[in-house]
Amino acid sequence: MTDLDRLDAALLAALTENPRAGVVSIAAQLGVTRNTVQSRLRRLEESGTVTGYRPVLDLPALGLPLQAFIGVGLEQARLPQVIAELGRMPEVLEVHSTTGREDLLVRMAAESQEAMLHQLERLHAIPGVAHTTTTLALTTPVAYRTQPLLDHITRGAGHGRSTPAAE
Repeated sequence: MTDLDRLDAALLAALTENPRAGVVSIAAQLGVTRNTVQSRLRRLEESGTVTGYRPVLDLPALGLPLQAFIGVGLEQARLPQVIAELGRMPEVLEVHSTTGREDLLVRMAAESQEAMLHQLERLHAIPGVAHTTTTLALTTPVAYRTQPLLDHITRGAGHGRSTPAAE
């Protein structure tokens, strides 16, 4: 686990707001040196806390206005094969292993209801898929985010050099 302080949270907020911002620009925005920003970014990357810098895509703008969350119940012995098949479907955005009635939660995107139906038919044809439950997303009032959580978990931490030393 990586210990974060408020400076780390502010650095991640700056990158979230503008992933293309340069180190010098972020340093000026945060009121710290370029070396501080570079060393903290390196630490966050090397620890695996930051795993990449990706663009955020507007799926409807790409012609994919429909998203669905599909709960998938499996024949347990087939889990690896089902996950491999889902990974080969380009419309699958993410897959989570879950507890409860369904074993997987799959997020898919499609250009239309007809296209989603065809994708669901392909999913049902995967050996090992026992049943599915599909929920269509109407809107996304709160998109994926991490900054409020980072701010929450670092609320009692110091800011850079003011972080109390561990005893």
